[in-house]
Amino acid sequence: MQLFFVLLAVVSGIGVWLTHGGQAVGQAALEAGWLLVGVAPIIVAALFIGGYVQALMPTELITRWLGESSGLRGYSVAAAAGIVTPGGPFAAFPLVLALRQGGASLDVCIVYVTAWATLGLNRIVVWEIPFLGTDFVILRLLASLPLPFVAGWTARAVARRER
Repeated sequence: MQLFFVLLAVVSGIGVWLTHGGQAVGQAALEAGWLLVGVAPIIVAALFIGGYVQALMPTELITRWLGESSGLRGYSVAAAAGIVTPGGPFAAFPLVLALRQGGASLDVCIVYVTAWATLGLNRIVVWEIPFLGTDFVILRLLASLPLPFVAGWTARAVARRER
């Protein structure tokens, strides 16, 4: 997978160079560097949080609350956690990885990611309400509220069929 992205970056760089010249390649690389400087601390912190979650929460606890037999309780906990998790994928995905490695079931992790992506409180407060208005946001939330649960149930059904 890493090779794909390296090749994509090289091909993109060649495309920028051919269409806009060497100075544009340098400017794009400088902007990418600044993006890396801004994002790297978030990624590092999220990875530490993921590690701390594994260290602080025994596997038995994660399995009991978020494992294969956690049922609707596991889905509800995962959905609530996804809703309140701030930030982008740099923050959410390391946490999902830590939970999965700690004993959370695949469908529960899908509930978490779906809730984070569709119902994220931080995004609602900072972006949606100011730009789209309260009426729009309430209607969107009501329509989106079942999606994490539907995604989890679908994932569980597909995984069972694959076994």
